[in-house]
Amino acid sequence: MKRLEINAILLEARSFIASCQFHLPPFAAWTIEDWNGVGLEAQEIALRGLGWDVTDFGSGDYGRCGLLLFTIRNGDPRDLELGRGKLYAEKLLVVGERQVTPLHFHHLKTEDIINRGGGTLALELHWADEHDGCASREVSVQCDGITRTVAAGGIARLQPGESITLPTRLYHAFWAEGARVLVGEVSTVNDDANGNRFLEAIGRFPTVEEDVAPAHLLVGDYGRYNHHAIQAKSND
Repeated sequence: MKRLEINAILLEARSFIASCQFHLPPFAAWTIEDWNGVGLEAQEIALRGLGWDVTDFGSGDYGRCGLLLFTIRNGDPRDLELGRGKLYAEKLLVVGERQVTPLHFHHLKTEDIINRGGGTLALELHWADEHDGCASREVSVQCDGITRTVAAGGIARLQPGESITLPTRLYHAFWAEGARVLVGEVSTVNDDANGNRFLEAIGRFPTVEEDVAPAHLLVGDYGRYNHHAIQAKSND
């Protein structure tokens, strides 16, 4: 993806999120200059992958197959074994109309997906079989305390205010219908580097063509733009 495209996506997303009366933490608006002005006090942002994440899943067509995410809070996956610490995560997603996030499941993460406003959020659901393919059995899930059952590959639709709980090893793809959707995600600790299993091989994080400077850093940018500044301050 070109950085110019990513900048435009972020600008539009920030406007849409604000129009939904959802307020992001201050670092969502940080520029490179802001990042260069912080040190170890901001280390958790980089270590836990907080912030902006834009991906086209390697499709080359973000509007057709892509997703924008902002990770608001996240813990350390190693704390799950200890049973204490920040064992949860929260994300905000902007899902475009007919913009697909491909089928995938999570190895360890259980998540609630919440339609925070906009159109209808549609989710295609399949249980994973023992070979990590799609099983043929029906799928029962909890939606705001109510059990919903769909056939394998069936569609669950969420109106604004509705949510669905997705347990581990439940394949799901999703997209918006009618209008784009602001989506909330509340889950156990998130590990995007190791915790996702996509049915088809895809590129989770995009290769960025640096045709212009970043308006805001993505999670994948921290190592290049922030790590050295933090390290230098720590060595002072």
